[in-house]
Amino acid sequence: MSSHLLDVHITKRFGKMTVLNDVNFHVDKNEFLVIVGPTGCGKTTLANVISGIDENCQGEVSLMGEKVNPKRHNISYVFQEPSCIPWYTMLEDVSMGPVIKGMGKTETEAISRRCIKLVDMAGFENYYPRQLSGGMQQRVAIARAYATSPDLLVMDEPFGHLDAQTRYLMQIEIVRIWQQEKKTVVFITNNIEEAVYVGTRILVLSKLPATIKAEHHIGLEHPRNLTDPQFLRIRAEITKQCEVVD
Repeated sequence: MSSHLLDVHITKRFGKMTVLNDVNFHVDKNEFLVIVGPTGCGKTTLANVISGIDENCQGEVSLMGEKVNPKRHNISYVFQEPSCIPWYTMLEDVSMGPVIKGMGKTETEAISRRCIKLVDMAGFENYYPRQLSGGMQQRVAIARAYATSPDLLVMDEPFGHLDAQTRYLMQIEIVRIWQQEKKTVVFITNNIEEAVYVGTRILVLSKLPATIKAEHHIGLEHPRNLTDPQFLRIRAEITKQCEVVD
């Protein structure tokens, strides 16, 4: 059995077009792995394969030594766009996972309220999505993801639609939550500064057909200083690697 939490070794095609070509990497328990690359290089496709949403590929994705299976494994997914159910209050939305898992009403409410507090949204339990900002709605999505105590949390550009100020605040929050909860995160982003700010390790994908072009272990302590020379050096190096023209 592998010593890693997640092992990925896949090739993904859509018809005759190869999107992911022999992509091979692992993720360790409690790691915050970030995946970056040029726009359109297949990052979301990779996220779907990792999470088991898309099983139509060559190779295998293994979680805890078994082929990944969303019906068996505890995987949470935070999408690019707000995913709140319009007719659910925040408390009802965050409770969905525990309810699906068959937990009792008392336990479900306790878990949901803890996760709402975790994302600093206590007091908004009875609010509907139309009453919340974009950043607040993403906090709901994160709380919902953590409510199932996932073995693996996949986040696909979760802050991409937010304004710059809200996005930066959410980066701070997601690092705080990760440090507190000790869950394993695979985080997809197009924003290189964001990647260097949140990640413990960064994989850089090439243009199509995507392969792993580079790997960076980020040894900087949190919270990270965006103007630190080492931070700027890493950001510049990854930016150059993400350029479409090789």
